Amino acid sequence: MKLQAFIKVAKLLNNNKILWAVGGSFLLYIKGIIKKFNDFDIMIAENDVEKVKRLLSDCGTLKTREKNRRYRSKAFLEYVIEETDFDIIAGFVIISEGVEHYFPLEKKDIVETVYIDDTPIPLQSVEEWKDYYYLK
Repeated sequence: MKLQAFIKVAKLLNNNKILWAVGGSFLLYIKGIIKKFNDFDIMIAENDVEKVKRLLSDCGTLKTREKNRRYRSKAFLEYVIEETDFDIIAGFVIISEGVEHYFPLEKKDIVETVYIDDTPIPLQSVEEWKDYYYLK
């Protein structure tokens, strides 16, 4: 069920020419590093935030969330779509030891594309995500 919801969102993002990529635990799952994941972390370009809000609001519910002091991303949207959690992140910012580390999604950050049910899925680098986890 989670994967069906993900494919629906992936097709929506692809069809609307959104710059996006998979990160977080689902990236690690796809790469065979972990055996299960809880939600989908989808990184998007900052200039696509409003468009993505409109697209996903048509198929899911935007949840409100308390701010996390370790992150100051330009946009963090948490949607529930078909009972599945999606974290949509633009302008990813991690605060580590009082310093802001800014990681906006750019085309060069997409290092690979895999296909799930004939749907192209852009991936960020596992090495980059290791760096993110190290900063946390």
